[in-house]
Amino acid sequence: MAEQQKLTIEGNEAAAYIAHRCNEVIAIYPITPSSAMGEMSDAWSNQGRKNLWGAVPEVIEMQSEAGAAGTVHGALQTGALTTTFTSSQGLLLMIPNMYKIAGELTSTVFHVAARSLAAQGLSIFGDHSDVMAVRQTGFALLSSNSVQEVMDFALIAQSVTLKARIPVIHFFDGFRTSHEVNEAIIPSDDLMRTMLPDALVRAHRKRALTSDAPVLRGTSQNPDVYFQGRESVNPYYDAMPDTVQACFDQFAKLTGRQYHLFEYHGSPDAERLIILMGSGAEAAEETIDHLLSQDEKVGVLKVRLYRPLSATHLIKAIPANVKKIAVLDRTKEPGADGEPLYKDVVTALAEYIGSGGDKFASMPRTVGGRYGLSSKEFTPGMIKAVLDELVKDAPKNHFTIGIHDDLSHTSLEWNEISVDAGDNVTRCMFYGLGSDGTVSANKNSIKIIGEGTDLHAQGYFVYDSKKAGAVTISHLRFGPDPIRSSYLIGQNEAHFIACHQPVFLERYDMLAHAADGAVFLLNSPHSADAVWNDLTKKMQQQIIDKKLSVYVIDAYSVATESGMGRRINTVMQTCFFAISGVLKKDVAIAKIKQAVEKTYGRKGAKIVERNFAAIDAALAHLHKVEIPTEINSASIMQPAVVGDVPEFVRDVTGEIIAGRGDAIPVSFMPNDGTWPLGTAAFEKRNLALEIPVWDEDLCIHCGKCPFVCPHAAIRSKV
Repeated sequence: MAEQQKLTIEGNEAAAYIAHRCNEVIAIYPITPSSAMGEMSDAWSNQGRKNLWGAVPEVIEMQSEAGAAGTVHGALQTGALTTTFTSSQGLLLMIPNMYKIAGELTSTVFHVAARSLAAQGLSIFGDHSDVMAVRQTGFALLSSNSVQEVMDFALIAQSVTLKARIPVIHFFDGFRTSHEVNEAIIPSDDLMRTMLPDALVRAHRKRALTSDAPVLRGTSQNPDVYFQGRESVNPYYDAMPDTVQACFDQFAKLTGRQYHLFEYHGSPDAERLIILMGSGAEAAEETIDHLLSQDEKVGVLKVRLYRPLSATHLIKAIPANVKKIAVLDRTKEPGADGEPLYKDVVTALAEYIGSGGDKFASMPRTVGGRYGLSSKEFTPGMIKAVLDELVKDAPKNHFTIGIHDDLSHTSLEWNEISVDAGDNVTRCMFYGLGSDGTVSANKNSIKIIGEGTDLHAQGYFVYDSKKAGAVTISHLRFGPDPIRSSYLIGQNEAHFIACHQPVFLERYDMLAHAADGAVFLLNSPHSADAVWNDLTKKMQQQIIDKKLSVYVIDAYSVATESGMGRRINTVMQTCFFAISGVLKKDVAIAKIKQAVEKTYGRKGAKIVERNFAAIDAALAHLHKVEIPTEINSASIMQPAVVGDVPEFVRDVTGEIIAGRGDAIPVSFMPNDGTWPLGTAAFEKRNLALEIPVWDEDLCIHCGKCPFVCPHAAIRSKV
């Protein structure tokens, strides 16, 4: 078994690492959440990092995804190993070239951070809408569920496409997997060369268009032969599933990590089964383990190779005792009588039974459901609700889970359950602002824990589409076992909560997530003996009832005195390690400084020195708060919107601002995406630490203020 290195990285980096090592040309155009793959590849090539064959990959940024796809098509026809990265509408712009690439049996891998398509509204977040919209192109669709699987499948996909000549879309869930930080074992160069032997590369080269062996490719065909041409590829697609499984098996011999086209986990005599693909399968597997401990006969079937779909392998993977199946799709196809994966499973079962197959006593009752659109949470409670629905004699078909549908009444009810709440998993939450450094510091913390201890670590970061200046919530887990929890930390589960912005105290019910005996770290300008009076009545009660420990630091003062301006990330990170005890204090500070040098070293010694000064000063300014036995605050959390407001602002905008948008019923939402004007006026986030004042006596009327201000706070009049 080949020696392998372990790193703590995010999903995008895992895919980009393999793609850069295994290709010669990389055509890119940035689109969230896949942009980082292209950015990293470009940076690595600029640094002179070489691929497996000793050449620096050429990274070409085009002016659209359509241009990137055209570049891929052209480069492939020269015999170059070529790839691209994309998501959402970007993938759709590649469809014309994808038909040609697949039609010409050209080997390539597209790495896709799967994302919602813009329909009634645009969303930058993840589901399977984009990859399901290209399943007809002839590309194979290979789904990975975790950061480790992204690394593994990126390599396996490259091996498969060279062997099978069918191009592959290797996809993983946008944000949930692309931006999750977790451990991944990096395959060695020798392992990669074994999976990608030179003979396969030479065969790809020989299929290039070259004047040394001229051929005609890209003909125009009439009705007499086009049909036959389309059917001529059938043997390649028929052989593809076995080729993929052979690559899975070869990879297992080299690494010990075995994968299958359809991977079952659960009771060997399960009667109820969930079938799905993507990151939701990780949460489903974790929930199944919890239910198995309660003697429930349940299981989950993870779909790896979705196209071409092998009905034979699918049927073989389903336990013979299964009586009820719920197929979950992470996409919505309006007007269809079922979503894609559901219809494929139903078809496979019907054809198997119809052809005389006798594995099952009768055809399993199969229903379909939708979940997780646009990164909507998919939790153990929801997974249990789906399995509970299957207990019924007539389980609801075409259901939804995770929303409240009071319009079409598709939704299932659910109650949250904890399945990762064991004593061996530590859970931490950090509330910060986009661009204040909180997320970057937490990514470094995860790497310090994952690579500096024997603990397994996971980090996931909740972003707002407003990006800079919007709220970010970092969810960190670490423990002695691998972490599969592909969902957020729930209420009463967090052992450590940090509030990096004091204005959040009156806006977010952070301590609802705190477990009994948890630690609360607050950045506040108030001293330890005065900060208690700054808390809301509810927070004081929560601290007393849950017996929380509270620490306070004026991080902005420390940052300012250290020359860091408003960047408080290293200050708060130092406090986290000092309080949490994950590492010894001296060891933690040394590792934080190493991370600072690695992150900021290229920006100059002065930046590094300022960070070091902030780290050294942090502990001297960190104080524990003495908790009174009774509450004394009269302040309450501020409502999201105040005064006499329009009904839409009260019921929709206000709930979104308050962080309760997940609970908004379907009937409240505009069905065509048309929203009333002027709702932004009610969204006063009150985030600025300093407020500029216009001094008319100093103004020279240059016009720069109204030109650069994104809020039109000062208007220019002619």
